[in-house]
Amino acid sequence: MSIDWNRRTCARRGHTTYLPHEEHLQAKLHAATALGTAWRCLRCGDFVLGEPGATGPAADAPLVPRGKVLRDLFILRFLAVERAVRGVFIVLAAIAVWQFSNSQDAVRQFFDKNLDAIRPVAVHFHYDLDHSPVVDTIRKTFGYHHSTLVLVAAALLAYALIEIVEAGGLWVAKRWAEYLTVVATAAFLPLEIYELTEKVSGLKVAALVVNILAVLYIAFAKRLFGLRGGRAAFDEERRSASLLEVETSAGMPAPAHNG
Repeated sequence: MSIDWNRRTCARRGHTTYLPHEEHLQAKLHAATALGTAWRCLRCGDFVLGEPGATGPAADAPLVPRGKVLRDLFILRFLAVERAVRGVFIVLAAIAVWQFSNSQDAVRQFFDKNLDAIRPVAVHFHYDLDHSPVVDTIRKTFGYHHSTLVLVAAALLAYALIEIVEAGGLWVAKRWAEYLTVVATAAFLPLEIYELTEKVSGLKVAALVVNILAVLYIAFAKRLFGLRGGRAAFDEERRSASLLEVETSAGMPAPAHNG
């Protein structure tokens, strides 16, 4: 079942109507009904009773996202939410690393004390705490210098800032945010693949797949880096998606061909 993105958006935001000054376009965009004059929505194409939302020359009509553009906007906002959530968790991780850097000795003592407390339970279940990969990893962190941990916290904050900036830009469909998302996400793909060589988990695989699909989708759908005609083709696609642009083209004579 296909989604009618135009009507779905109009149902949430309302219709967008426009009264062009050009009389030949007025005839195509309005209709007289028993209940009064109705104007054609520039997004979904339905006729809406009441006065038009705005008026002016056809060239000044609002560029209303329609069809595929709306679908792309929905996907971008989904990615924006994912980036925002990830950014928040990275900020929390940076705060945890910072706090840990300032209290390593206390945390080490707390860990060793509680490790001794649960040792009898581990022995009962035949689990060797002294050779546990998890315990070894935690103990290694206690050997990190304070300055190293501060750098890690700073790097995490910088990464979180990138994610949050991406989220904000993607939410409002800014082209610079699309470039930033593609470049930043692609830059971390080798690291994600390397982590999978160390240990495979469902979460890591899912994250890698989502990021690869996000890079490919944004790059091709938004025609970044000159793909599929680049920015010029992207802008033309948006203009052609406007109902008023279509009506304008239909009301104009076909251009003459030279030669």
